[in-house]
Amino acid sequence: MTKKKLANKVWVSVFAEEADNPEGVESCLRSFLPENIKEEEIRLEKRTAKGFNDTPIHVFELELEKDRQINPFLEKLSSMLTSQQKELLLRQADNRLDEDLKFFMRLDKAKLLKEGKAWITDSGDCFHIKVSLAVFPKKTEGAIKLLNDIFGLNHVEA
Repeated sequence: MTKKKLANKVWVSVFAEEADNPEGVESCLRSFLPENIKEEEIRLEKRTAKGFNDTPIHVFELELEKDRQINPFLEKLSSMLTSQQKELLLRQADNRLDEDLKFFMRLDKAKLLKEGKAWITDSGDCFHIKVSLAVFPKKTEGAIKLLNDIFGLNHVEA
């Protein structure tokens, strides 16, 4: 993957009930971080909300703002996806972009926790990933070209 600026910011969030093992979910979230940025100061916020019947729901939110954090994160994320998953993301790119060219994807939480596999899902029980793409001028065509750089099949190892 190129060393150019890929994104301005990345957000990853996940909800965990007690049955999900919140510590395991947090550990899984941290595993998205390539080794070279684990030591760096990152913004990982943790809070607890109340769900149905006042059951606690743990909310974890990771925010990356520096190129030296974002680029390795996106490279690792891309390496975790199969070529079929990357093709799916690229085919759906138009629908996964908002008007500000933020790219949205969800990874199946159970599959990631139990099998260690990143798998695209439409389910709500997931890791939510939002990427503010570094595109100028702000046009969908440029965003799709950048997504091809990030998830392009010429980078596939899976």
